[in-house]
Amino acid sequence: MNTARAAGCIFYLGFDDTDTKTSPKGTGRTIRDFCAGLPESFTLRAVLRHQLPKLPEIPFTSNNSSACAVLEADDPSLGRGLFDAAAAYLAGNAPEGSDPGVCLSAAGDVNDALVAFALSCNAGKVAQRDAMAAASGAHLAGVGGSNDGIIGAAAAVGLTRHGWCGRFIELGDMRRLPALVAVSELEARGIRVVSVDRDPLVPLSGDSVATGGWLRPSLWGGQAVLQVRADGLGRWVAALGKRAGKAAGGIA
Repeated sequence: MNTARAAGCIFYLGFDDTDTKTSPKGTGRTIRDFCAGLPESFTLRAVLRHQLPKLPEIPFTSNNSSACAVLEADDPSLGRGLFDAAAAYLAGNAPEGSDPGVCLSAAGDVNDALVAFALSCNAGKVAQRDAMAAASGAHLAGVGGSNDGIIGAAAAVGLTRHGWCGRFIELGDMRRLPALVAVSELEARGIRVVSVDRDPLVPLSGDSVATGGWLRPSLWGGQAVLQVRADGLGRWVAALGKRAGKAAGGIA
């Protein structure tokens, strides 16, 4: 994710495997709740959902997705305390039967090895030892159960740094925008609007986008990008929508 314009230190905080099949909320909501309780020394810039493969040999709760919060702080030394607080939060709030893991790194310290590991997680099963080796320059810990959550937590950090996958589930006041929003309003929030039609026109600032009340831009090239399709001149509709029957407390 592009952090070039950030004024302070940017941290990537990854959570994974924080729930069970009967939990009232998923990993995305868990990390959002944790960030909501942080002191004013931290500013939440975004939360991203990252999808990992659903394969028989990989244990996962329902969707095999992990989450990464992008946090800004004025003081880089706050990282250790942030990691300890996140680990303690998961240890105290993750339900019995979950295998939570947490990973934290300053954005500029995420190395190529961690990005390569994160990408390898999309190809098949990996081991905890692979995560620990790749995240040797980051803070990484399992805080319950089998500790398998360290795999997805490390992957969430690496994939966010990679900048070409995942979707934003938190970005400013994105969740409070109306179901019909102007392109200019999205652009003002740092969300680029891009047509994915076969023969695309260019969405203009005065055009409108129907989101269906579910606005979730993708992470493309380190930026928030909303994919849209034409719905008439000057009208667009979000190309990706919410899955039917998706639980309200889930990660999406």
